Amino acid sequence: MEARGIRQSHFIYWASGIVSICGIIFEVLFGALGSYILGDGVKQYTLTISLFLTGMGVGASLSERVMKQLIIAFVWIEFMVALIGGFSSFAMFGMTAFAPAGSDALFLYLVTFTIGALTGLELPILIRKANEIGVELNRSTARVLFSDYAGGLIGGLLFAFYLRPQMGMVKSAFFVGCINLAVAIIVLYLFRSEIKRMKVHLTAATVIAALLIAGLFFGEEMAFSFEQKLYKDPIIHMEESKYQKIVLTKEQGDTRLFLNGSLQFSSTDEHRYHETLVHPPMAYADAHEQVLVLGGGDGIAAKELLDYKDIREITLVDLDPAVTELARKNYHLLELNHGSLDDERVTVKNQDAFTFLEESDQFYDVIIIDLPDPNNESLNKLYTREFYSLVRNHLSPGGAAMIQATSPVFATEVYWTINETVKATGMFTENFHVDIPSFGNWGFIMASRNPINVEDLKIQEDTTYLSEDVLPALTVFGKDEDGEIITSEGESIRLKPNTLIDPHLIQKYEQAWRHY
Repeated sequence: MEARGIRQSHFIYWASGIVSICGIIFEVLFGALGSYILGDGVKQYTLTISLFLTGMGVGASLSERVMKQLIIAFVWIEFMVALIGGFSSFAMFGMTAFAPAGSDALFLYLVTFTIGALTGLELPILIRKANEIGVELNRSTARVLFSDYAGGLIGGLLFAFYLRPQMGMVKSAFFVGCINLAVAIIVLYLFRSEIKRMKVHLTAATVIAALLIAGLFFGEEMAFSFEQKLYKDPIIHMEESKYQKIVLTKEQGDTRLFLNGSLQFSSTDEHRYHETLVHPPMAYADAHEQVLVLGGGDGIAAKELLDYKDIREITLVDLDPAVTELARKNYHLLELNHGSLDDERVTVKNQDAFTFLEESDQFYDVIIIDLPDPNNESLNKLYTREFYSLVRNHLSPGGAAMIQATSPVFATEVYWTINETVKATGMFTENFHVDIPSFGNWGFIMASRNPINVEDLKIQEDTTYLSEDVLPALTVFGKDEDGEIITSEGESIRLKPNTLIDPHLIQKYEQAWRHY
């Protein structure tokens, strides 16, 4: 085999690995986009992986029709992958901001299938070309397949540990598109002697390169303006941490924190939420020396707790260091939390709450559970019987826990399922709900090893909203939000606890919030 043929065959093996890296990055990128924008991570990853693989199968089948001009076919496949894949994230945010509801999901699934089909076309064409050059078929197939599978591993690792945390989803897509384009250009150069109408291909490559480079430098800023339309108020801070997208907005003195698009608090009425979360369990507990806060990385619950001078230590466990760091440094959050996370009585641990409870041997007088709603698998684990059993095991005999438990109005079955899950651990519960203008009617569940009598609770610190007269009223639920769930046929539904083995709470949550 002549020197040029050797270079060409070697690059085919390299190209198969590189395009595989790009393919797997696009595949997991589409799953991440679906999880962030559409919710239900397992569902979105399942659909994107299934559609991508189905597309690959369709593409592989169609490749049988490509028997001539293999290099030109491969080059134009790379052009299409670069252009469609590169603009996928950018376009997805634009669809979410401007297109009718539901069209963003259809767009994502269509793009996933299309990129999958194009990826399925690549490999058979490369194998045929390697064989055409003069390499033995079995040997070329094995090498190309090895490069493809090894590239898949590299692509997954690159996305998880570098591209997503460092570049974000918009820049990552443009960057990977540039790599696909670069492969196409190198192939054009190496096989230039057998390519006709080279100017046409180079002109197309130049146009695509200009679009991708423009997207790489300016696409994220434009996507930011699209995303701004998803929020009512101007965005003053946005970052994508290892775990989630963090957004702060502010308008006319109202600061709001969003995690993955879900509102965590509004500064105009957060006192209603945090006073209900903190003061009832503090009023019930025999002692306040050791307090545990699970979640609450914004520091506002810790600020409310620090009013109690008999607290010796507050341990705050929040998974994402980016949230607690923002709470320590951002002026707008410091106005709300009064620098609570830097108080000498507060110890911050950036750790998974489930793992922390499994490893800790400490008992706590009060446990405040201020976690996001169970809208994905990772969070669902923190709403299971197994998790609440750990909470019970770390609760002092005279102590109490308070759990934020979503809305009993908007997600009635979810709220009372959480209540049943807590009761399944053997703890006694008391149910509270409070009207919060920015959220709506919001629910909390108080739990203890002993029965709870709300009439005995005495609020010990100054509050803006909560009082001993108001507290009993918060335990009264209307007929359309109480624990009796009636089907359309008039039958009562018996709710069962949410467990690690049977995580049915996620589906209930998705169904409940679908129309809100």
